[in-house]
Amino acid sequence: MKKRVPVTLLFALAAVFAITSVSAEEAGHPTIERQPWSFSGFTGQFDRAQLQRGFQVYKEICSNCHALKHLDFRNLVQPGGPEFPEAAVKALAKSWPNQITDGPNDQGKMFERPPLLSDPILGPYKNDQEARAAQNGALPPDLSLVARARDVERNPSWWIHPFLMLGDIANGYQEGGADYIYALLTGFSDAPADFKLVEGKFYNKVFPGHQISMPPPLSDGAVAYQDGTPQTVDNYAHDVVAFLSWAADPSLDTRKQIGWQVILYLIVTTALLYLGKKRIWASIKH
Repeated sequence: MKKRVPVTLLFALAAVFAITSVSAEEAGHPTIERQPWSFSGFTGQFDRAQLQRGFQVYKEICSNCHALKHLDFRNLVQPGGPEFPEAAVKALAKSWPNQITDGPNDQGKMFERPPLLSDPILGPYKNDQEARAAQNGALPPDLSLVARARDVERNPSWWIHPFLMLGDIANGYQEGGADYIYALLTGFSDAPADFKLVEGKFYNKVFPGHQISMPPPLSDGAVAYQDGTPQTVDNYAHDVVAFLSWAADPSLDTRKQIGWQVILYLIVTTALLYLGKKRIWASIKH
């Protein structure tokens, strides 16, 4: 009698072969490593101190070109985020260099005013045309949702994708955007000797085509941390990416907490239903 191969063993072998095939398929493509984010996995949560440092990096470096139009100043105060003191955020909004266009006033004219807590965090440009004119035709993207809009690109054979998807589900992996942005920020280098770099572009190992209009934004010592964290490019990149991940999903902490509460509720409900069923049917002969 022939022995049957267990189904689980077949899936395990297929998964191993899939991983090997992915490595072979992606040969020649830049490798984007998964970073140890505090908010990764089923139980991960944002680190408030890291979010505060990340906002500092955004404020001092990224805000010179990029906006956070879908994030309001009040979000910086709310639980689950940087949780800055409300008075400090009010002062920050009042001194923010990019003011809000409001109106019309009593004379029917529009006017500029400092932001309030309820206003979005604007960048330096009024519209896309002004941004392109200032950046030699390049458009600095809004960073509000960039951590969800970007992802790690994988190009395996079509039949391998289900295994990759199942692996991501099993690991609770949804930090592809964060991993990509971190790799982009730390991926600047000199172009290889045989690479033809267009004038005005900068070489980046992970950017598609390896030519990007943004110059390297981070350098050691560029931002003065007050909490003693080493002032390195690696730490700047981790911190600002964590902040952008929170900006794209500010309810992540709450959602995960509710998810575990729901799971606990379902487990308790299942146990009670089972005990109730046993009690009801115990006196009935089968």
